[in-house]
Amino acid sequence: MVTKSGFITVVGRPNVGKSTLINQLAGEKIAITSPKPQTTRTNLHAIITEDDYQMIFVDTPGIHAPKNKLGEYMTQMAHGTLSEVDAVVFVCDATEKTVLQGDLKIIDLLRPLTKPVYLVLNKTDAVQKEVLLEKIQILSEKMHFTEIIPLSAKSGDGVKILKDLLVQTLPKGPAYFPEDIVTDTSVRDLCREIIREKILLFTSEEVPHGVGIEIVRFDEAKKDNGVTTIDANIYCEKETHKGILIGKQGAMLKKIGTAARKEAERLLGTRLNLRLWVKVREDWRNNPSMLKELGFE
Repeated sequence: MVTKSGFITVVGRPNVGKSTLINQLAGEKIAITSPKPQTTRTNLHAIITEDDYQMIFVDTPGIHAPKNKLGEYMTQMAHGTLSEVDAVVFVCDATEKTVLQGDLKIIDLLRPLTKPVYLVLNKTDAVQKEVLLEKIQILSEKMHFTEIIPLSAKSGDGVKILKDLLVQTLPKGPAYFPEDIVTDTSVRDLCREIIREKILLFTSEEVPHGVGIEIVRFDEAKKDNGVTTIDANIYCEKETHKGILIGKQGAMLKKIGTAARKEAERLLGTRLNLRLWVKVREDWRNNPSMLKELGFE
């Protein structure tokens, strides 16, 4: 019977490995990942339930200086979770030899908090011990952290140490979700994120940040051997981006669609008919009505 429960937010600059860490803690893929920054756009919940506890992780967008209304939305979402959770995990990139200004700004946000704040130095599999120790020393002088945990979210090394510490932090409380639920994100939204992940994976640096996904049709299979149908619009901001997303004779769009379909089929447990269209909406990230239409409210 669950006797302890709580909400834990994971914060940090873009591309430090927050989503990869969430997936390692959960033991399965919940959040989309990519080597490109600003992959996460919403506060996705990953839920871990064991016999005596339930942890709900909030994977926030990377905290950064926003350049458009979408960026403002993402930053507000990240800031907003800090006052609502039981503990905070602050993720830094251990491979960076200096502490960047973005990390210092996040520390300024965390310093007034009275709840436990755990500093995670990620990517220890790719850093020399001397560099790691130096960074630990510098950061520990900036703020008193509850614990400092070096780990590799990619390999999983050190993740159990963090998980055990977080379990000890949990206050007494009931289960907020059924024990078989691993995320409160809808299947529709997860499929939308899978499509965006494949775009991040396959396209060039300039395209992904200007891409939004709209699911215009989602018909779930009516029986076990049925077929789920998803129609989705991919919005980009320039005609040149549309050309990149479609590719020569549609090759890139087919590649994105095939990879997204295979992963979504594993999620859905059914065969999937996925159809994608690419449309240009100039400067959509600064358009309030478009942001609302795409789920950013």
